[in-house]
Amino acid sequence: MTPFALSLLASLAGGLVSVGAAALCTAALSPQFLSRLISYAVGALLGAAFLEILPHALEASGDAEWTSALVLGGVLLFFLLEKLVLWRHNHVLPVGGGHAHGHEADGHGRSGLLVMIGDSFHNFVDGLLIATAFMESTSLGLITAAAIIAHEIPQELGDFVVLLHAGYSRARALAFNLLSSLAMAAGALLAHVALPLVTGAVPVLLGLACSSMIYVAVADLIPGLHRRTRLRETVEQILLIAAGVLSIGGVHHVIEHSGLV
Repeated sequence: MTPFALSLLASLAGGLVSVGAAALCTAALSPQFLSRLISYAVGALLGAAFLEILPHALEASGDAEWTSALVLGGVLLFFLLEKLVLWRHNHVLPVGGGHAHGHEADGHGRSGLLVMIGDSFHNFVDGLLIATAFMESTSLGLITAAAIIAHEIPQELGDFVVLLHAGYSRARALAFNLLSSLAMAAGALLAHVALPLVTGAVPVLLGLACSSMIYVAVADLIPGLHRRTRLRETVEQILLIAAGVLSIGGVHHVIEHSGLV
């Protein structure tokens, strides 16, 4: 097979495997337990942002000050995007009572939308990396694809939990995650068509992906955790946030020290 065909196949398979693994991990869990996994999702999002994506963005840009400004601008951009969704929601709904539940669902739904936008940026860059590796050699391409799938699984699990918390059904959450994973194949495709052009956009895409994950975790998910104030619940939240961070950091550490990338 040609490098183009291999990278496209690996990108499609990588998205399916990571999303499928995340869906299977949540399939047997009760709704009550899934709601508690929001703490894990916070840790996974922050771990992916600070331990995985931000270091790669800094390396790709070579300019820490510019990258930091980009991430800050991205946070403000997602704040504005959420405000626009709120503005539209408040002007579309009729005035009157009986809309509290719908408004609450819409509030959770915004976090699902924002995390999918950021995940699509990240998946697109992963597709670029896979295609670039396959253009170098088949063995390097396979190793890179395996490494990307490994670090995507805990992140996709966090994304899946966020979508379920946002009110999406399991089938719809799976469909949205699969749609987002197609960005990986799009990245691989464009890498073969116009590699120099898309490579220049990598730092921007990584910065925006980092911003979205930080914003969703800090602005949309953590405030909900503060509503549960009992000591036992707080300890559980801390442990699950730590588990989310460690799942990302642990996979990253194993990959880095095994020579896979």
